[in-house]
Amino acid sequence: MSELVTGEAVALELRPARLPSRALAVLLDLIVVMAVYIAVTVAVVAASASLDDAAQVALSIALFLLVLVGGPIAVETLSHGRSLGKLAVGLRVVRDDGGPIRFRHALVRGAIGVVEILLTFGVVACIASLVSARGRRLGDVFAGTLVVRERIPVAPSGFVPPPPPWLAGRFSELDLSAVPDGLWLAIRQYLTRMHQLDPQVGSAMAERLAADLATRTGAPAPRDVPPGAYLAAVVQERQARESRRAFGGVTTGAVPSPAVVPGPGAGVQGGPAYPGVRPTAPPSPRPLSEESSDGPRPPSARPEDRPASGFVPPA
Repeated sequence: MSELVTGEAVALELRPARLPSRALAVLLDLIVVMAVYIAVTVAVVAASASLDDAAQVALSIALFLLVLVGGPIAVETLSHGRSLGKLAVGLRVVRDDGGPIRFRHALVRGAIGVVEILLTFGVVACIASLVSARGRRLGDVFAGTLVVRERIPVAPSGFVPPPPPWLAGRFSELDLSAVPDGLWLAIRQYLTRMHQLDPQVGSAMAERLAADLATRTGAPAPRDVPPGAYLAAVVQERQARESRRAFGGVTTGAVPSPAVVPGPGAGVQGGPAYPGVRPTAPPSPRPLSEESSDGPRPPSARPEDRPASGFVPPA
């Protein structure tokens, strides 16, 4: 299984296709292409019987390039990596980053496929697929593509809890370009499972991940911020940057106002509890009998100053 981490720190599981399924898909594609090639060749030969030998040879070469080479390239480009054989087997050609392929990817795969599949009867493609760790043939290596299984069960991704509100925007100046995808994946897995871990184990893991992240960013982790909250805040900052990049500076979600942001020691009622952050109880409201909408009551009007009979003496 090949794992890819997106800009939102979400792991994508790409399952490379095995050699038998790829061979079956290529065989189905070759059967369809050869049937079309034979039918078109018979029709062209019957229509060009009056031409000389040189013209017939030129037509044969043109048909070979148009049907056997251009046909698969056009089909993969228009279907975004799903030819007839791959569609029947449940495979798909994607880029190394998991995105759909374009014309240049299909062109490189088709041009190299003429040599490693058609001219060598698939021997070179089989050897390359067996040697490659992800089962890629030479056309995939040069095109930067990967054939993956498309019919796989999709597991729901874990929920990454948001950081405390008082950390919003605090790490906006960090340089996150040197943080590898493997570290983002480890941080995300910790945040989604931190409440299932033993407190000591979770605390040690958070400190180690925070130290690794601080080393990659070149800025030390703040001493007044717990490691778990620090990791969640940096992940949220990365997601905010990706959102601004994708939507042209428009970010989703409201940022708490500085007037209502609690201090570093405060927690949010009903929010995620990070190790090291102790939520404080909100102040108890004053009894309604001591206050009114117009302000505090005068001492003579307080309930404890009234006599037992309920009569209030005049001032």
